Amino acid sequence: MILTILIIFLSLIGLVVLHELGHFILAKKFGVKVEEFGIGIPPRIFWKKIGETIYSLNLLPLGAFVKLYGEEKREKDPRSFSQKPIWQRALIVLGGVVTFWIIAAILVSVIAGAWGLPTAVGDEVDHTLIDPKVQIVQVLPKSPAKETGLQVGDVIQKLRTEELELATNKVGEVIEFTEANKGKDIILTIQRGKEIFDTSLVPRVSPPEGEGPMGVALARVALKPYTWYQAPIQGTLVTGRMTFSIIFTLGEIISKVIRGISLPPGLVELKGPVGIGEMAARALERGISDYLWLVAMISIYLALFNVLPIPALDGGKLLFLGIEKIKGKPVSPKIEQNITAFFFFLLISLVIFVTLRDIQKFF
Repeated sequence: MILTILIIFLSLIGLVVLHELGHFILAKKFGVKVEEFGIGIPPRIFWKKIGETIYSLNLLPLGAFVKLYGEEKREKDPRSFSQKPIWQRALIVLGGVVTFWIIAAILVSVIAGAWGLPTAVGDEVDHTLIDPKVQIVQVLPKSPAKETGLQVGDVIQKLRTEELELATNKVGEVIEFTEANKGKDIILTIQRGKEIFDTSLVPRVSPPEGEGPMGVALARVALKPYTWYQAPIQGTLVTGRMTFSIIFTLGEIISKVIRGISLPPGLVELKGPVGIGEMAARALERGISDYLWLVAMISIYLALFNVLPIPALDGGKLLFLGIEKIKGKPVSPKIEQNITAFFFFLLISLVIFVTLRDIQKFF
């Protein structure tokens, strides 16, 4: 348990450190003086000055930071951040965001080469598939599957009643079996990570439209491995597809909200550090490849979140740079700092609220 917590903690901190490293590298590239690169939030525990930059390890393990000369207070110096052309400052800001996508692409590439990428496949016979299986990809609220404790990622290995038993890796056969045994007690053999166990449920005779007797969405998934030179290409392509899929899904959600269309229960659910930690622990139980996949997904979400035009985020800094470009002069430092501080307070409040809600779920 302690090792699991440590792995998850170091992974999430590592994402933030690499994000700040993106800012750091481009700042150095464009000749901006980097005053400090810190891991954690001060006060300092340990620090060392190398050249002109202080590298510090700080007491509060809540991320990392890069302190750029002339970023908070405009300095008339060629090495000041504020004196660099807008396009250079924009690239320095974007460096951290792009780093999240690079991390995701690298992780997916490693998965593609070492284990193979999970691919949805049909039920037809294909001897080239590695470990085809029927996997639960959605569990609907208030369904028999939800009540019995089934989870997204669970694999259905067998189904049986008093009269019949079916071992299968085909979605169609699972659907046929449950349709034929609606209203009867069915024993499911489930694989969850390394654990294999039996659980029972009664498929609904008259389920709500579009939900099915068990209340799950299923997919037949198999692994497709790639060579060392194909893996980076696939890693980049899959990262791009996941990014556009997330954007498309969020766009649909926003469109429905604007049009007053109700969303399915559980479709939108914010996760705080505790909730993310719980998801990561479950992924780690299923195996290293599942865990790396989750970290890649988190990295993509962080990239998209960071690029939003909200002050206190990288997207907010880009917004102020855009205003400066349009007006021909920068926004007042005091106004920018006050707006940023206000939105930072809102974001921290949101994180605290979501974290407390996640903790309540354990009780």
